[in-house]
Amino acid sequence: MSPDHPSSPGPSSGRRLRLGMVGGGQGAFIGAVHRIAARLDDRYELVAGALSSDPERARASGAELFLAPDRCYDDFRAMAVAEAARPDGIDAVAIVTPNHLHFPAAKAFLEAGIHVICDKPMVNTAAEAEELAALVRERGLVFVLTHNYSGYPMIRQARAMVEAGMLGRLRVVQVEYAQDWLATAVEESGQKQAAWRTDPARSGIAGCVGDIGTHAFHLAEFVTGLRCTALAADLGTFVPGRRLDDNAHILLRFGSGARGMLWASQVCPGTTNGLRLRVFGEAGGLDWQQEQPNELRFTPLGEPPRTLLRNGPGSLPAASGISRLPAGHPEGYLEGFAQIYRDAADLIDARLDGRQTPAVPLPTVEDGLRGVRFIHAAVESSGRDAAWVDMAGH
Repeated sequence: MSPDHPSSPGPSSGRRLRLGMVGGGQGAFIGAVHRIAARLDDRYELVAGALSSDPERARASGAELFLAPDRCYDDFRAMAVAEAARPDGIDAVAIVTPNHLHFPAAKAFLEAGIHVICDKPMVNTAAEAEELAALVRERGLVFVLTHNYSGYPMIRQARAMVEAGMLGRLRVVQVEYAQDWLATAVEESGQKQAAWRTDPARSGIAGCVGDIGTHAFHLAEFVTGLRCTALAADLGTFVPGRRLDDNAHILLRFGSGARGMLWASQVCPGTTNGLRLRVFGEAGGLDWQQEQPNELRFTPLGEPPRTLLRNGPGSLPAASGISRLPAGHPEGYLEGFAQIYRDAADLIDARLDGRQTPAVPLPTVEDGLRGVRFIHAAVESSGRDAAWVDMAGH
């Protein structure tokens, strides 16, 4: 099977995978995204949840999603124990809580022998990340981190082109992620998403860097196959009274000798979800922008630029093989999440059936560990006046 897994073998277990969810109850945005993504390819059925830390809201949220009353849990630890003991217990759990709950929830389900699909960043501390990584290795379970942009067809195309040597030896990696939704102190208005993302107790030691900087960092490594070895970061907070960073400029050094820059910001009026990746090698360059996700600009050295389409001329199986819609019909955010869920289903089905695990380009617990190290290295560097910090030390 191709390392970019262009087509899904489909379920061999004869049924949908039974999915549980932690978080994502009434008023939550990302929980609904995960549920749509899980159902898009008809590989999962949501059967259980600890959807809120408030028992009444947890039960009401479960009822709205048609969950059986005895599978609407008040506590995720109780859910892990109960579901592991059921003959029809969940095969996997989706963790869609604020960051500070990722670690205890993931640990509880891994210890119960249940596969985990977790939102990013994986956890808040390097020690927690190391513990989860060790637990996943020990138990042999599937752990998938939902860096959804890695599921976009043209990102898979870009990755395949780099692997095929179409850019030659890589030299420069530029990645940026700009938004404007935190340009004012919206967290003070009671906006739920802003409130927890700007709260160190729930978001961790970083704001913008943890929320969207980790997406940019993962995308740069995912497409290029390079590993960042050191960084120099200048983190800033522009909105008065905000306790975490809302803008970051970061220089990157890669083990291959390539150089990079990462800019992440949530205070830039006129930008909505401006994720962009540019990769330049000795033989050519690539340019991808999330707001035009079905296009990839490829410029071989000395030749005119070419615009490659998701399932048009020049599209590789890595992209066309995972496209769900005909040419001219846009795919994006939800389908990117759905691809992560579809690939995860292939891995989990293989484990359930005792088959060899297929090679799929999914963000794993090891990517989650690198994301946490990136956050801590960036915060340390910025605290030392943008001094170079070795990634290996985190």
